[in-house]
Amino acid sequence: MDAKLFADAAGLIRGDRQETYGDALANNERIAGLWSSYLGVNVTAVDVAKMMVLLKLSRSRTKYHRDNYVDAVAYLLLAEDFDNGSTD
Repeated sequence: MDAKLFADAAGLIRGDRQETYGDALANNERIAGLWSSYLGVNVTAVDVAKMMVLLKLSRSRTKYHRDNYVDAVAYLLLAEDFDNGSTD
């Protein structure tokens, strides 16, 4: 197991990405609203994070790029934060 993978993923959601894109929960809620309107079904911020994990896993099938795994773990960490009400 690569502990650095988890550290890198946590660093993304607490550092660079947050500075670049703003609050992750607000961003995922905005995406959820757009997807809900487009699909005609209710999509939550947790759903968005989980579906982004699936997107990253799909991309990893073609060729190894570590970024796909780091991002997938980061989205999974966000999903857990959103699902348990923690956004720290």
